[in-house]
Amino acid sequence: MNYWLVKSEPSTWSWDQQVAKGNKGEAWTGVRNHSAKLNMMKMKKGDLAFFYHSNEGKEVVGIVEIVREHYPDPTDASGKFVCVDIAARKPLKKPVTLVAVKAETKLADMELLRLSRLSVQAVTPQQWAIVCKMGGV
Repeated sequence: MNYWLVKSEPSTWSWDQQVAKGNKGEAWTGVRNHSAKLNMMKMKKGDLAFFYHSNEGKEVVGIVEIVREHYPDPTDASGKFVCVDIAARKPLKKPVTLVAVKAETKLADMELLRLSRLSVQAVTPQQWAIVCKMGGV
């Protein structure tokens, strides 16, 4: 299994909206960055991702599962980008803020800190375990 982090501005698409989509999930569309696209193309059904509220909140708030592997993004007229379907699996008991991630020295190499603008990022198993523990799951 691989681990990921997906970012969304809560005013655009929030954790609560993701949860409301239920087990079927929702297409993660609108990504227009080549590196993020390549990450989505590596995602496999069953992989897990942190759901991160960016810009507003700046915190990991939940865990989602990849429920459909990459396919052409229907919102992309150019046909260059892909999307995956994700479904909410569980909220973190305690959101993990960007400040808390920065304060944890074991997370210094996390892409969230190194590639702060990348909207779809890889997370190592060690980083996954640390953030889960910080979030109470």
